[in-house]
Amino acid sequence: MSARGKARTRALEVLFEAEQRSAPALEVLRARREKTDLIVNPYTMDIVEGVLAKQATIDEFLQTYAQGWTLERMPSVDRIILRIGAWELLYNEDVPDGVAVSEAVALAKTMSTDESPAFINGLLGRLQKLKPSLLA
Repeated sequence: MSARGKARTRALEVLFEAEQRSAPALEVLRARREKTDLIVNPYTMDIVEGVLAKQATIDEFLQTYAQGWTLERMPSVDRIILRIGAWELLYNEDVPDGVAVSEAVALAKTMSTDESPAFINGLLGRLQKLKPSLLA
């Protein structure tokens, strides 16, 4: 797995733990660093901070374009993978759009249900097509 792939996985773990514990994500990340010898890839920080900074807008896009699904109804891990993928797709110019979508799908394949990769691919693919109008 690439360094960025590991950073995405770590960001997913941090954001998931924060949501499950109702704790601030940056506090969860800080605690992990202090309690272990964990060295945090700077890209993990970029993802966590980026998702937190844009979460309201990202959630609005996900809610609007997830046909028949509310954010609350989505499995937590899928919701967080979608947030990471949407942040990379819409707000990180260093990641090509196709890579953002395929990396989110890869995360879903290893971390979620059998149905999740197709759902995540479809929703992020929809956002990718609408990207110019979403960011206008």
